[in-house]
Amino acid sequence: MDGRRLALLLEYDGTAFAGSQLQPAVRTVQEVIEAALERFTGRQTRIALAGRTDTGVHALGQVAALDIEQAHAPVVVRDALNHFLPEDVVVRAVAEVVAGFDPRRQAVARTYRYRIEDGRVRAPLTRHRAWQVERPLDASAMAAALALLPVGVSRDWSAFSGAVPAGYPTVRTLLDARVERCGPQAVQVTLEADGFLPHQVRLTVGALQRVGVGRLAPAEFAALVDGPPASAGPAAPPQGLTLVAVRYPPGTVEWGN
Repeated sequence: MDGRRLALLLEYDGTAFAGSQLQPAVRTVQEVIEAALERFTGRQTRIALAGRTDTGVHALGQVAALDIEQAHAPVVVRDALNHFLPEDVVVRAVAEVVAGFDPRRQAVARTYRYRIEDGRVRAPLTRHRAWQVERPLDASAMAAALALLPVGVSRDWSAFSGAVPAGYPTVRTLLDARVERCGPQAVQVTLEADGFLPHQVRLTVGALQRVGVGRLAPAEFAALVDGPPASAGPAAPPQGLTLVAVRYPPGTVEWGN
């Protein structure tokens, strides 16, 4: 039987995971999905992920790809994997893709959303879903600062990057950048780009929070882009961050279930 290439659309709560990528002796998203695949197919199968998420970071639209020999319909694969998966991760949909589909290299955009709850005492029920800050934030100033970033232009973002190896490419194109007040005590930051550097979203949000409390002017925030590597920030904590979507060229992945 010829093998097939499948793409999985994943949602997970990152609280109890040490990130998405397989690592020795710790619980990861990749580990539990590969364990579920083995229980379903009886074979060890390695998956590839569209992007890496850190400890505590969530996903609504992570994408994985794998090769499988079974002829089951995609919806059967989805339901079987969900039967074996723990409650903090689910396969939302499965799609047939062409052989050799690479969920990371073929992606044209990724969208992240960061949630901050501001101006309140700590809230135990949402502590794993948002960065909780006591001081109210000036969302208008944050939006004005974000609007000064270069959108639609390829440029070096190393100032907003964590540590990277020598020679690591740091040019990316920011496609969308928005700050919205989504409730009396909630602010949401949405960033879309053709790719992100390590911790880039969290470093951006950490600097934006400084704008929101009046410690940094919007123009000073925008000037951080031209600073030395890893100079922006500090990084916002991971629990407010969600990988919302990974976008591909039209026709590459068709989620039908």
